[in-house]
Amino acid sequence: MLRKCFTIQSQNLFNNLKVSSTVTKKYFSSEVQFETKDFKLHKLNDGPKTNVTVNREDALNYYRQMLSVRRLEAASGAMYKEKQIRGFCHLYSGQEACAVGMKAALRPHDDVITAYRCHGWTYLMGASIASVLCELTGHIEGVSRGKGGSMHLYAPNFYGGNGIVGAQVPLGVGIGFASKYKGTDGICVALYGDGAANQGQIFEVYNMSKLWGTPVIFVCENNGYGMGTSAERASANIEYYTRGDFIPGIWVDGMDVLAVREATRFAVDHAANGKGPILLEMATYRYSGHSMSDPGTSYRSRDEIQEVRQTRDPITSLKEKILTSGMATEAEIKAIDTEVKKEVDEATKKARSDPGIKVEELTYDIYANDENLKLVRNVIPNAELPHKRFNTARNL
Repeated sequence: MLRKCFTIQSQNLFNNLKVSSTVTKKYFSSEVQFETKDFKLHKLNDGPKTNVTVNREDALNYYRQMLSVRRLEAASGAMYKEKQIRGFCHLYSGQEACAVGMKAALRPHDDVITAYRCHGWTYLMGASIASVLCELTGHIEGVSRGKGGSMHLYAPNFYGGNGIVGAQVPLGVGIGFASKYKGTDGICVALYGDGAANQGQIFEVYNMSKLWGTPVIFVCENNGYGMGTSAERASANIEYYTRGDFIPGIWVDGMDVLAVREATRFAVDHAANGKGPILLEMATYRYSGHSMSDPGTSYRSRDEIQEVRQTRDPITSLKEKILTSGMATEAEIKAIDTEVKKEVDEATKKARSDPGIKVEELTYDIYANDENLKLVRNVIPNAELPHKRFNTARNL
């Protein structure tokens, strides 16, 4: 059957973006161009292009991934309130475009390390939603067999969420240095928030990575607030993309998954081709409090949160782009919504019922070589070792 194609020009009112697309009568747009917000540059003559192209398959995949992270976090918040999840729990709701956009630009051999707001990253790097939720509830099918919890999640090439503020950044420089030492072109993305951006250790590794030409992408996810303190009250210089001194920097609209993808592609090319480190500031927003113990409304108003939801939400924004440009129908979007909801609901059910590990397994996974278990006090002799699922972040 012949498929009639024609070109349309329309206006995306949601983001005031010009949209140009080629529409197929049966299969809709195969590829669409959008204009992103301008990137701000530090010590760079040229930056990422603001004219970005996305095909139908990728656009729907980004939508599905962001929606999955949003629902994953909603389930996490609900189970925390029910005391199914204990300890600390930091949600990523509102910041989904950062992780999904960055992951879209990474290659299979690139590495990522982040802070404790890591549930979504773990899923995107290869763990199932069920294994993330089981880890949060301390159950055996979790990514670390329930031993790590919310702040210590791992996946292939993902060196986890880290509970010490800012400490993951020096580790990320070390991971990037290892790739250079081995002679690969792999890079490491080291993420931190605006609250951690004033940590002295971060400035130390800015200097070291620049001196050594380390292939690392520093990413400051600036969601506007640290632990209850706005960026303006915490930092004399809130242009975080400029704070690497001699390290080039780029300001990115972190609520636009396509802008994030393009900036990350640019950064990967920079770091992987021997140009050394680069710094990205993702201007984003978190809908929840700093953690589940923080209502998030004592230092900002509910009206402010609602305004961001209505005007800048990354998921709604991408949905509007997809529909306005003709890449998919409302029915297709609703089908994705239904599938994601079903997957998260089933994963949540499993996380509620999955058993925990046995007492004798608490001392396992201390050493890579099980023979060294005899050095550990109070290990039960001849205990049957579980299936070894995780040795390192690279070898799952």
